[in-house]
Amino acid sequence: MSTIIRNGTLVTMNSRRDILRADILIEGDRIKEIGELKEYEARQEIDAAGMLVIPGLIQSHVHLCQTLFRGLADDMELMDWLKQRIWPLEAAHDEESLYDSALLASAELISGATTSIIDMGTVRHSNSLFEAVKQSGLRYLGGKCMMDCGDEVPEELIDSREKSLQESMDLFERWNGQEEGRIHYAFCPRFAVSCSEELLREVSQLSDKFNIPVHSHASENRGEIRIVKKQQGLRNILYFEQLGLCHEKAILAHCIHINEEEMKILAEKQVNVVHCPASNLKLASGLAPVPPLLDMGARVSLGADGAPCNNNLSQFMEMRLAALIHKPFYGPTSMPAEKVFEMATLGGAQAMGQEEEIGSLEPGKKADLAIVNLGHWHNQPATHSSVYSQLVYQALSSDVRATMVDGRFLMQNAALLTIDAEAVKINSEKALNRILQRIGVK
Repeated sequence: MSTIIRNGTLVTMNSRRDILRADILIEGDRIKEIGELKEYEARQEIDAAGMLVIPGLIQSHVHLCQTLFRGLADDMELMDWLKQRIWPLEAAHDEESLYDSALLASAELISGATTSIIDMGTVRHSNSLFEAVKQSGLRYLGGKCMMDCGDEVPEELIDSREKSLQESMDLFERWNGQEEGRIHYAFCPRFAVSCSEELLREVSQLSDKFNIPVHSHASENRGEIRIVKKQQGLRNILYFEQLGLCHEKAILAHCIHINEEEMKILAEKQVNVVHCPASNLKLASGLAPVPPLLDMGARVSLGADGAPCNNNLSQFMEMRLAALIHKPFYGPTSMPAEKVFEMATLGGAQAMGQEEEIGSLEPGKKADLAIVNLGHWHNQPATHSSVYSQLVYQALSSDVRATMVDGRFLMQNAALLTIDAEAVKINSEKALNRILQRIGVK
């Protein structure tokens, strides 16, 4: 299959940060050529005049399994949010409801120009999650949530250490590299509070042996840090460092309440820190020290987290918030729009360990991209403003006209192609009703 996207403004994110009025030729799953391609013909030609063609946005921390629970856990802090709402709801999932939740999330992500995600599932029914991702066409890194201890955790969410590890390795063997490399597996220990030291040590060893990324939460909430300090005698990042979980294959969401020593570890070990500004604001968790982390050379990318703590999965929302919330503390130039857009593209690619394949529009790279229409009122006038300003401060998910992964359109003319939008809405309502009945909510 060959496609030419003509007449668009390409925000390449290449090393020169070229912004080009050009055509882009896609053959198979890769970008073949960029430039004035009048002599070329393709099976499919798209006119992107007046629009931006951007690298697909990459969200480095999401929970597809929680999307059904949007609006059911408002106005709470993290530990109450987990114990009173999210854990009981996750525990009530069945195979079908988990599939519906993941497909609902995928529809929203694709509609908002997100092409790749790093996900954390729940403890049970993980194959349903992967089947939904397979159907949706998203590029995916993630896996089963690992939990083998913790106070007030429902029985359905607790595994033995042996079962958690065995099931994770079984899923790795089944799904890693599937869909021609579009789907990859990551160990997903939830956080230090719900994982024993023995489990985390074995995750660290298996990660090193089989080159498997590790996706977890760290230092999100002061109460969480107090629990870790009481149980382990160390602050969260120092504890992870002791266990061998601070390295370039580690993806740690939040990292809000960290001191200078921990920041140095994150930067020096090239740990992938994921900034989730909307979630951090809604749960009143705090503001991650992103500008100083970036100044120290740390890897930082962006994610929406889960629908119950956001309540949407828009990377445009996360970019805008990430650019704005730090300015009162670090100054108006602390988070320039170009840097934030880099976090949402190249930063996410680096977190996924796929920076040679995705994150920019360059010949030879995967054809993961989106087309954004700047014709709406909130983007006007558009002729003299920076494209980064337009994308970070102005654009909305509703501006996205098309989304492509591996050279295949997942959405075109704002219509989903791999997901039946109406069926997803109907099935999601039915699935949520089953879950609420299961936990006694009418």
